Amino acid sequence: MRNVTVLCLLCGTLTLGILTALLYVHFHRDHVSNWQKKTQAPASIWKLDKKLPQQAIHSAGQIPRSRQIPGQHVRTERPNKDQTKEWRPFFKLDENFNYSDPEFLHGILLYGLNTIISKSLGNQRHVPDTRDKMCLKKRYPTRLPSASIVICFHNEEFNTLFRTVSSVMNLTPHQTLEEIILVDDMSEFDDLKEKLDYHLEMFRGKIKVIRTTKREGLIRARLIGAAHASGDVLVFLDSHCEVNRVWLEPLLAAIAKDRKMVVCPVVDSIDHLTLNYYPAPIVRGAFNWHLQFVWDTVFSYEMDGPEGPTTPIRSPAMSGGIFAINRHYFNEIGQYDKDMNLWGAENLELSLRIWMCGGQLFILPCSRVGHVDRNIVQNVTQVLKALRYNNLRLVHVWLDEYKEQFFLRRPDLKYIPYGNISERVELRRRLGCKSFQWYLDTVFPELETSLQMKASNFH
Repeated sequence: MRNVTVLCLLCGTLTLGILTALLYVHFHRDHVSNWQKKTQAPASIWKLDKKLPQQAIHSAGQIPRSRQIPGQHVRTERPNKDQTKEWRPFFKLDENFNYSDPEFLHGILLYGLNTIISKSLGNQRHVPDTRDKMCLKKRYPTRLPSASIVICFHNEEFNTLFRTVSSVMNLTPHQTLEEIILVDDMSEFDDLKEKLDYHLEMFRGKIKVIRTTKREGLIRARLIGAAHASGDVLVFLDSHCEVNRVWLEPLLAAIAKDRKMVVCPVVDSIDHLTLNYYPAPIVRGAFNWHLQFVWDTVFSYEMDGPEGPTTPIRSPAMSGGIFAINRHYFNEIGQYDKDMNLWGAENLELSLRIWMCGGQLFILPCSRVGHVDRNIVQNVTQVLKALRYNNLRLVHVWLDEYKEQFFLRRPDLKYIPYGNISERVELRRRLGCKSFQWYLDTVFPELETSLQMKASNFH
């Protein structure tokens, strides 16, 4: 009787998982269809203070791409006719694809992406050049700093991971590529062990593989990778990316001019169901008083100068997964907070530290990297717990008196433990960092303006 009960429970769980996946796919396809039919309206930073729905949970090793406020979307510019013709294969959904295929459902539940299409694409593919035409005219110094590319992964889909590595190898000048450091954060899948090592033999001399002996999470795994790096510049990538043409040169050239410049590419979107590659609009990183990262509109007048659409974009925050930083500067400003868990909030904490402690953070439109927008539903409780903990560490070290604005929105977190922050407080003192008020006044005044507007509406 007991065995029958267990069997029934297992069958019920499997059925529920399949139904969840099917419903998810159905609503996602409707969403994509609607997205393709209409142009999105610009986001408004003034609305950032609204109560947001719970953030989507993404896998460790992925950019936590925020969901936008209902009715508020980042402006997406339509490609012109020539671009549409070139990118047509990347825009088209395959209506004949069998979305009820058990292999497809298994891949969605396990990896958060379409493994059938991923396998069919193989180890490498060509993606459309999504840069503005003015970027094609730019020239970069022949002698640039060397780069160590750090890619951390945990239970990544094999072909997706290998395409990430292959794209870097194929589209990066070998004279600037010091090494690719792969950090396997205790992956459980066999094809990420001997099979991966075997396939990586073709890149011998440029690849280092480090395997952790316990699950570290993205933040500490990246610290492990950085500790093994020898290049002048650290470039952090997610394990489900495909770099685009001339992606690295703009990043290295900017850092060569200013060692305290931290730079990010424009992150193009790779749909997790179709693996279609979509160009992203030029946006900057921002956040609200819930400490949720959002993409914010870059207005056309900000790009009216001589550099036009190639102008570097001053960004209050980075999305987290993909950026470049001088290796010695990364060490000088305190790397990551190693006591943060898994991932989450480390991108905002580092962004505040860069600006408040004498650095600068920019997005470079002439650097493009595609990123698979996965949605993983595993270990949700663990991830949310880590995110709360990490946010609290950020709040108590960097927000000064403005931390009360966070607790007004999250009073349930006011008395939650957040570990020992004395080392990070001392780091801030030693670096001579400015106040959060300075950050609001100088870097991100729109965030404080949203407070003033809310108070005005209240009265």
